[in-house]
Amino acid sequence: MRTPIADFVREYANKSGCRFHMPGHKGRAFLGCEAFDITEIKGADALYEAEGIIDESEKNATALFETARTLYSTEGSSQCIGAMLQLAVGYANLEYHKEKGVPESAQERRPYVIAARNVHKAFLYAAALIDFDVVWLYPREMHSLCSCEITTEQLEAELCRQIELHHGRKPAAVYVTSPDYLGGQIDIATFAKVCHHHDTILAVDNAHGAYLHFLDNPKHPMDLGADICCDSAHKTLPVLTGGAYLQISKQAPVYFAEHAKQAMVLFGSTSPSYLTLASLDLCNAYLADGYEKRLAVTVEMLTAVRKELQEMGWQVEETDPLKVTIKAREGVTGTALAELLRTAQIECEYADEAYLVLMVTPENGEEDLKRFVAAMQGLTDRHSGRTTASQEKPLQPVHCKQNCSIRMAIFSGQETVKVTEALGRICGEPTVSCPPAIPIAVPGEVINEEAIRLFRYYGIERVSVLKEVSSWEEQ
Repeated sequence: MRTPIADFVREYANKSGCRFHMPGHKGRAFLGCEAFDITEIKGADALYEAEGIIDESEKNATALFETARTLYSTEGSSQCIGAMLQLAVGYANLEYHKEKGVPESAQERRPYVIAARNVHKAFLYAAALIDFDVVWLYPREMHSLCSCEITTEQLEAELCRQIELHHGRKPAAVYVTSPDYLGGQIDIATFAKVCHHHDTILAVDNAHGAYLHFLDNPKHPMDLGADICCDSAHKTLPVLTGGAYLQISKQAPVYFAEHAKQAMVLFGSTSPSYLTLASLDLCNAYLADGYEKRLAVTVEMLTAVRKELQEMGWQVEETDPLKVTIKAREGVTGTALAELLRTAQIECEYADEAYLVLMVTPENGEEDLKRFVAAMQGLTDRHSGRTTASQEKPLQPVHCKQNCSIRMAIFSGQETVKVTEALGRICGEPTVSCPPAIPIAVPGEVINEEAIRLFRYYGIERVSVLKEVSSWEEQ
């Protein structure tokens, strides 16, 4: 498969020309990659008006993923999340006005999205910028902030209820995260059927699952009936950080493919990284050259690793094929387990009180996995035991009252207070680190005791809240 972006960048780097253009390093080596770091010079195409080498490369990716259109992002899935929500809301508004004319009531005028609660905070920033309402789907039981186990019955009931409450207006989209940060997966195929039965779009945050299309039995959202999704290529494929895809399915409204570039530029920089674009381009050749076989070997090795861990007495969660998620047990939290692994020069993807998560790809290889298993065997001898009662007890999902819109909260005056002083205050910015970047309280919500407990559980000491009226008067 041709790699037009990478080929152009290499050819330009090999010339001994004078660079009287951005970037300021002029191709001189500081890190060593500068010669390949260019801008939109003649022949380099332009990401958001692509009609040359970038267009050719994106078409290669489209063929590999078998979509209607695959677009590149150099700003991760965060850019794609904003774009797909903009497309969903834009299309929903267009269709509603065609059918109903000018909305008559406030509820009819406001677009809304039904979303599983474990959204990435990029979703909230998109909600603030686009200005739509959110109806949350909550899990019946919560074992982690990262997960949100929703049933098909829940989705069906909520869709019917919200369409009635909104006087027949359907949501712009149903939005779910799958796989989630712990590797949990939603039944995308069934969710897609429910959404399409109600003439509603299914949008998926598939940031952790770019590889899923290349399994022996493909499980990518585009294979399972979703209409649009984001993939963080850099998370599971050999792509530089920030490389991602916006994927549009063949059954999605034509509007999506036609307006995708405009939506992407709305949430992206006009100076995309050509280093990242070149890595996305080279990834096409990587995927086309026996990747399915390499992936299958890795999946098989990980199945054996999980079995070995279980034989050692560790509780291994059911996850997507490239994650290993271990539940903490008596005497050692997930965070402590991560610290212990660091002594063996093993760095995990994520850890909290209850879980340890490793993300694996074919680039790890057998030696990495053997080293990990050996380290876990050593820790097994030091930390035998079962999962503690406190770790087995489900957490309480946070149901906070929405006091104002997400947009109003994010663009209002804010201050940071101690968690102990936050009860009853209105959440400002989503207070959460990345990973996992999943908010406990959403901007505009009144922080209640459930939220306070989760803040403490996840070690968050200070939160952003809206300034009270008295604070403004004092200024």
